[in-house]
Amino acid sequence: MLSLILAAIFFTGIHLGIAGTRVRDRAVELIGQNAFRALFSIASAAGLIWLILAYSHAPYFATWGHPQWWKWFAALLMIPAFVLVVLGLRAPNPAAVGMEGLAGRSPQGIVRVTRHPLLVGTGLWALVHLIANGDAASFFFFGALALTAFAGTVSIDAKRRRLLGPAWESFAAQTSIVPFAAIAAGRISFAPLEIAPRRWAIAFAVYLLFLFAHPYLFGVSPFPG
Repeated sequence: MLSLILAAIFFTGIHLGIAGTRVRDRAVELIGQNAFRALFSIASAAGLIWLILAYSHAPYFATWGHPQWWKWFAALLMIPAFVLVVLGLRAPNPAAVGMEGLAGRSPQGIVRVTRHPLLVGTGLWALVHLIANGDAASFFFFGALALTAFAGTVSIDAKRRRLLGPAWESFAAQTSIVPFAAIAAGRISFAPLEIAPRRWAIAFAVYLLFLFAHPYLFGVSPFPG
């Protein structure tokens, strides 16, 4: 359990304490953008592997248990989670690494829904699993992932604001972190046809694959019973 707690602190620490802060800016000045990205990617991957291994070996201490009633909600909430992650993977988005130059373009596709689809989808996935798994180890594991994902949206916004200035402010004014908030406020409209039908199909296919293969992949059924 101690290893899991340390892994959770390390993983969230490097993302929230370095990735979007002025510490990152100074590191980039010292060693360059490419070197920083390489080192940070290595540290991030190592932290994630440590977190997963520590979780897999952590002892089980029950908290609220495994509420069966939550499984139906979890199955439904996983739909937007998978849609956001899959559609966000290749969406043109100045919030993504290497796409900063797109800040001057109008938001397109899933970025109209949220400017951080990958992080919001990952955070939703982690939060749903945190509620579904009521034990101490799951609290630290899924809690670390949820915190990193949701807080990462604010961190990236701050980093892009310092880097891109007015171009980012214009993009941010048209979009939102919270899904559909900018659309509800009338700052932008939803345009689902901007997303290719095959990408929608892939997102739902991946969701169904994980839903029905869940017992075989992770040893736990996502359905009540």
